[in-house]
Amino acid sequence: MNLVKLSVGTEDIAGLARWQASKRAQGADGLPRHVTRMWPRRADEILAGGSIYWVIRGAIRCRQRILRLDGVTGDDGVRRCAIVLDPEVVATAQATRRPFQGWRYLRPEDAPADLSGSRRGEEALPDALSAALAEIGVL
Repeated sequence: MNLVKLSVGTEDIAGLARWQASKRAQGADGLPRHVTRMWPRRADEILAGGSIYWVIRGAIRCRQRILRLDGVTGDDGVRRCAIVLDPEVVATAQATRRPFQGWRYLRPEDAPADLSGSRRGEEALPDALSAALAEIGVL
C-alpha cells in the first residue's frame, strides 16, 4: 500500500529534493521525514514496501520509499506521525490529481510507473502539456 500527498509550495521535483535536504526536513538520523497529524491505520501494509507519491502542481510526479513511521511530539504537546523516507526521489509517470487535504491511500496497481533510467534526465514538459497528456492517459 502507498500514500499520496500534496507537496504544497513545491514547483518541481528538484525543489522537493532541496527541501528534504534541509535540516528542518530531517530527523536526528539525517533522513527526510514528513510529519502529519494522523497515523495511517494501514501502517503494516505501508511498511511492507510502500512509497509516498508526491503531487506537485496538480500531478503525481515522483515517489519515495517509506522506511518507517515514528511517533513525534510537537512543541504543542500533540503526538504526531513522522513518515520517514528514503532520500532517493524517484521520478514517475505523471498522473493528475485534484487538490485534497492530508494524504490518501494508493493501491499498488493504481500507482504510476517509475520513469525508466533513460527518461530521468529529460527536461520536463511544460505543465499544461504534461497535464493534458496525463489526463488522456498518454503519460
